[in-house]
Amino acid sequence: MTNMVESLNSMLVNTRDFPYVALLDVIQEKMSKWWNDRQIVAMAITTPLTPSWESEFRPRFAQSNGRHTSQLNPVTYHVKGGELEGVVHIFNKTCTCKEFDIDKLPCVHAIVAAHHAQVSVYSLVSPYYTKEYYVLTYGETIYLVKSQSQWDVPNEVATRVVLP
Repeated sequence: MTNMVESLNSMLVNTRDFPYVALLDVIQEKMSKWWNDRQIVAMAITTPLTPSWESEFRPRFAQSNGRHTSQLNPVTYHVKGGELEGVVHIFNKTCTCKEFDIDKLPCVHAIVAAHHAQVSVYSLVSPYYTKEYYVLTYGETIYLVKSQSQWDVPNEVATRVVLP
């Protein structure tokens, strides 16, 4: 089971015998709270990337020290040093080590090439890892459903007979 499923399971342990509508209300209320909590966290981020991706990215800077690069053309660099050499294409955001291609997060070679090209390494990161996208993900509000007595039900729906 995933953490989300386990979390929902533990949240619903005392409400399993509720009628379905009440159970759905409990789920919606909890999801709304989680959503709001994530909005607050997202807005408080002070780095260009989300915290988990920033912590994944930071060690690559240290690993890029001591490597050298040769510019092959205006957008392609050959990076030497370390265990593995790499050829980085800045414009296509690729590297022969394939780490940059797969992760969509600059590899050590891409960091060195970007520094040489005077390009911000953060401009090479997939936008999905950025604070901006994280904030947009949780940017909308989940509104709770009004109580049934406050519903504005059209007459044609209210008078419709539904058989079991």
